[in-house]
Amino acid sequence: MSQDFSARLNELPEGWLQAMGITITLATPDEVRAELTVGPMHLQGYGIVHGGVHCGLIESLASIGAALFAMPRGQSVVGLENNTSFVRAVREGARLRAVSTPITRGRRTQVWEARVLDDQDQIVATGRVRLLCLEAEQPLAGEQVRGVLHPGS
Repeated sequence: MSQDFSARLNELPEGWLQAMGITITLATPDEVRAELTVGPMHLQGYGIVHGGVHCGLIESLASIGAALFAMPRGQSVVGLENNTSFVRAVREGARLRAVSTPITRGRRTQVWEARVLDDQDQIVATGRVRLLCLEAEQPLAGEQVRGVLHPGS
């Protein structure tokens, strides 16, 4: 079993995961798991979990796993695509669990899938995230544009 980085991730003082009350329960290069209890900040106007919460949770777990795989190779990762399907509505008070695992991990890209489950182990959302692996000296696309449009930045 690979080293579990969940405790270190949960100690981060800020960020989207912390703002959403998400706890990482396992974080390895082969699998990332998380839990959250649905609160008012997760809801949209009809009183069910906003789809963006599911998208963000799925992308976060995939990104963590992909990064843990890429970092020992001197790489970082950025998301290219997130396809999330909403299967079942969830209301405030529900306890959700999510798990993400790799489908493929290449030198330049990785694809991870994820499932979000409710208290009864029913799937509430599924997703697939494609990520680009960047070399240490490789700038992000926006950084390349800023350098051209705003020399010296």
